Amino acid sequence: MDPLLLARIQFGANISFHILFPTITIAMGWVLLFFKLRANATGDAKWTEAYRFWVKVFALSFALGVVSGITMSFQFGTNWPGFMETVGNIAGPLLAYEVLTAFFLEATFLGIMLFGQGRVSNRVHTLATVLVALGTTASAFWILVLNSWMHTPVGFEMRDGVAHATDWWAIVFSPSMPYRLAHMLLASGLTCAFLIAGLSAWRWLRGDRSGGVAAGLKTGVRLAAVLIPVQILVGDMHGLNTLEHQPAKVAAMEGNWETRGNVPLLLFAIPDEAARENRFEIGIPSGASLILKHDPAGVVPGLNDFAGRHPPVAPVFFGFRIMVGVGMLMLLVSWVGAWQLRHRGAEPSRVLAMALVGMTFSGWVATLAGWYVTEIGRQPWLVTGVLSTADAVAPHGAGTVLTTLLMYLALYAGLLAAYVGAVFHLARKAGEMPGDATSRPAGVPMPLAA
Repeated sequence: MDPLLLARIQFGANISFHILFPTITIAMGWVLLFFKLRANATGDAKWTEAYRFWVKVFALSFALGVVSGITMSFQFGTNWPGFMETVGNIAGPLLAYEVLTAFFLEATFLGIMLFGQGRVSNRVHTLATVLVALGTTASAFWILVLNSWMHTPVGFEMRDGVAHATDWWAIVFSPSMPYRLAHMLLASGLTCAFLIAGLSAWRWLRGDRSGGVAAGLKTGVRLAAVLIPVQILVGDMHGLNTLEHQPAKVAAMEGNWETRGNVPLLLFAIPDEAARENRFEIGIPSGASLILKHDPAGVVPGLNDFAGRHPPVAPVFFGFRIMVGVGMLMLLVSWVGAWQLRHRGAEPSRVLAMALVGMTFSGWVATLAGWYVTEIGRQPWLVTGVLSTADAVAPHGAGTVLTTLLMYLALYAGLLAAYVGAVFHLARKAGEMPGDATSRPAGVPMPLAA
């Protein structure tokens, strides 16, 4: 097997596992702050109950994110030494800023959030929650700054094959950064919203009618209902920015081979790179031109204009459709849920509750699909126009890379199963613990053996 392909798969496996957990913690820090502020303002025990449960999930997610992030950073030295050798003058400081301004902030005050309630003043505990929420967002900012620069590099010059910064302001605010940052923050919000709504619905189906469950269910559903239309709008803007700066990626996303107008929006097709065509096309006439050019006759670039320089078509094409399809499902479930909860209070129908449970980790699916579109769509470049993937990879043998890849996959599968099991275990134990009577409706006992 090709060592380059194996190295790419190995890094893809590492980042796929890692991104699952920051996608939760980035937004959950702010949701925890919302729970805390509501508890402070109302004195209602349901908000404190919700905070105490979800801060445990936050801590678990944060821990796995840290561990997998360290492993991923080792990949730069073991599998991709050419990356830091060529662009380390830019990537190094940006990664350092993330550690200094974000990671230490999160790690320091998470302990106060988790163990300080009742041991420090309420004001200090609230401040710790604010700082952790800021830390998670700052972390996302710096990582997205580096990733965006890799897609749309500006503010540098090459000297003897090494990139040197000439304008840090331009590097930080590269052309794609605002769109990528907004898209990722909204993706995190949706991932967190459906996790909270889904796990709360699961507890509700088991008979847990505590106030914390009701608060979590309503918060998750309403947050998702608000964020998904905003994400659709930002996604459209992000697509137009990508069309301007990375037209080959957009051509792969649309499965469009020839530069032309009246390009259909393909709902389904099987791209055939060998024949340079699609098979079994099902599409909406002129839909892609209308979306990308806001004109049914708008000209959309084709893959044949980038022969030998465009990304693999099939994974980008299908990844984009998975992301959009999950997004449409999120829109449907969250809006139906918000309407139903508005009319029924905190009593969802069994069908809605089961749908929310099924959507618990839907944010992970959409996020991974989107990241595959983004990162595979950049190929064959590691840094667009500056450093190719082939030029950055280490000269390891295929057997070495394959062995470590299989070890990573086995480890990550076990950790992921353990994480999901631990989250549902926490939810089950929370439902079995007697709670504050003020947080439960009168006459509704907790089923200890549920």
